[in-house]
Amino acid sequence: NKIDHIGIAVTDLDEAIETYKKLGMELLGTETVDDQKVRTAFFKVGESCFELLEATDPSSPIARYIEKNAGRGGIQHIAMQVDDVDAEIERLKGEGFLMIDETARDGAHGNRIAFLHPKSTHGTLLEVCARKK
Repeated sequence: NKIDHIGIAVTDLDEAIETYKKLGMELLGTETVDDQKVRTAFFKVGESCFELLEATDPSSPIARYIEKNAGRGGIQHIAMQVDDVDAEIERLKGEGFLMIDETARDGAHGNRIAFLHPKSTHGTLLEVCARKK
């Protein structure tokens, strides 16, 4: 339907929040997502959002992303909004995409999410997400 959000890995969420506020963006809120081992902050950007992500555990995907990028953060994923994540997973698998998530799981704000493997998308980590109704 549209780009829902762009996930940006950061090493210090509180510091990053202050930076993005200075850019004039509206902070929508913060949340800890224990299942994904991250703290998040969402900023409104037009119809979409920037999601800042800080690892809460060294084994989290965000911590591994930062480690692979010489200790720096950066764009980690792009999320596309869909109406039904489960149906989209099945459609994508039918098209031959390799899924990291074979079934939808809970993300920030109670959204349902699933990730496509970057091997299937020419190196970009893509997420499909459906907003909590």
